[in-house]
Amino acid sequence: MPDGTRQFCPEGNPYTIQPGDTFFSIASRFNISVDDLIEANPGVDPNNLRVGQVICIPLATPPVVCPPGNQPYTIRPGDTFFDLARRFGISVQDIINANPGVDPNSLLVGQIICLPIGPVPGACPPGSQSYTVRAGDTYFSLAQRFGTTVEELIRVNPGVDPNQLQVGQIICIPVGAAPPTCPPRTQPYTIQPGDTCWALAQRFNTTVASILAANPGLDCSSLQVARIICIPTT
Repeated sequence: MPDGTRQFCPEGNPYTIQPGDTFFSIASRFNISVDDLIEANPGVDPNNLRVGQVICIPLATPPVVCPPGNQPYTIRPGDTFFDLARRFGISVQDIINANPGVDPNSLLVGQIICLPIGPVPGACPPGSQSYTVRAGDTYFSLAQRFGTTVEELIRVNPGVDPNQLQVGQIICIPVGAAPPTCPPRTQPYTIQPGDTCWALAQRFNTTVASILAANPGLDCSSLQVARIICIPTT
């Protein structure tokens, strides 16, 4: 559309672009979706709006209704189908199937899509079960609740960032996880927040070298909360 304007809006109202306007801010202001705004303004580049340019504001439409087993999600800066799939424990194909007609390579901030929220059959490896993340969940609290370790949760959820869990995200929980078998003259110990090898050595009257010898591969610079290690007893 030329730099002039678009003044005839058969199914909406004309609006003149103001400094700082974006399709996302305009959609929020008029209680519409970015998708509706794009559809009402074919040929307008939402990433190159000009002050004084006239666009069409469609009449408010009902919110996006997602099919059963899905929830609406508003695209944020940096979102991609790949990142969303990892974050919510689903596949990219699941997202594509739930959003026919949505171009995964042209997502816009503020755009509303549908995300599957039910467990995906076969998504979790043998010996684990699907779990939907709730408000307040952390890997540490989940490890304590299900009798497993943070290390095991990380292992069965490759690609999931334990520091960025989202409510509604599907992860896998090990079933019947058993603590490691400690060698003679040692005892199992669950790492707590703030623990260090030096502090543990002082508390249990041993040495850092003895703790490392009882736990091959242990990295004292990166102790994981809820991990079970072996502490020398003599």
